[in-house]
Amino acid sequence: MTLASPPVVTDAAYLTLHYRLATADGTDIVTTFNGNPATLMLGQGQLAPFLEQRLLGLVEGCHEKFELAAGEAFGERSQEMVQAVTHATLEANSAPGAAYVVGDLVDFAAPGGGRFAGVLCELTQTGAIFDFNHPLAGKPLMFEVKLISVL
Repeated sequence: MTLASPPVVTDAAYLTLHYRLATADGTDIVTTFNGNPATLMLGQGQLAPFLEQRLLGLVEGCHEKFELAAGEAFGERSQEMVQAVTHATLEANSAPGAAYVVGDLVDFAAPGGGRFAGVLCELTQTGAIFDFNHPLAGKPLMFEVKLISVL
């Protein structure tokens, strides 16, 4: 009698797992370890692609930690993503009477109907300066996963 090999994560696997994404110093960004595990199907956008890639080939029951270098996860920070926005553009994307302060996250309409957000860095005479980089861009991260089941 031979024992069956434990299931392995493929690019279309259905998973039940605990996972944690944290900064390099261990500050949790998101974790399921303190509650119910997550159930998800790879390739459906439920996890970021760079996280899904780390899961491929893992065996059911394993508990792994991955260090992600600065820029490996959400990309490097780009000075080109720091942009000036006119007062008219800001008003078109604001609730009437909105008063923003430096550090606010502001949601903008994108061409084609999408949305994107930027952090207000500075108010100027002609508008404002926004940083449209992902807040975690250029930062090293840690990804921890405990695979409970793989289908």
